[in-house]
Amino acid sequence: MSAVCHPPLSLRRGRVHEACGPGAIGFAAATCAAGQGQILWIREGWRAESLNPVGLSAFFDPHRLLLAATANQTETLAVAEEALKDGAIPLVVLEITSALDLREGRRLQLASAAGRTTGLCLIPEGMGSNAAQTRWYCTSLAGTDRADSTPMRWALIKNKSGTLGTWDVRWDHAARRLDMVPPVGERPGSARAPG
Repeated sequence: MSAVCHPPLSLRRGRVHEACGPGAIGFAAATCAAGQGQILWIREGWRAESLNPVGLSAFFDPHRLLLAATANQTETLAVAEEALKDGAIPLVVLEITSALDLREGRRLQLASAAGRTTGLCLIPEGMGSNAAQTRWYCTSLAGTDRADSTPMRWALIKNKSGTLGTWDVRWDHAARRLDMVPPVGERPGSARAPG
């Protein structure tokens, strides 16, 4: 699968990708929904906020989700590396709290390749690894016209394959799928700029 598609949900298998920004959890939830099988989500247990699997039920069956709480980032990386290398779980999501060095990022990539497993690191802004296959900046868009879903903007800001882009998307809760949102001038009922 390519790292870029329409809509951009198929992250390249056997590689580790990154997402940052205020919409990174939504990006991860949509990525989980696009896949099959179990999902391992790893985060540090000391963090004040928690992940509620039932809150993700609008995206996918929460019974697919395995949560792992670790003591620190070193343990998070160790658990992720073993899960990626094992290959039994097709998607491993890990939340990190500080920057990865090249060695740590490379170890995750090698483990992902060995297990043919997809990894998704949710990172603080500006703390990406040079080893990441892709990096996405995710945010919500103002001016929603529907109460059932918030439009989001996903920008591919790093891609080892070379192609970058930006997509405006909206999660369709009823269909459990991602819909592309046309640019403002192309939405139904919008007026074209005089030209």
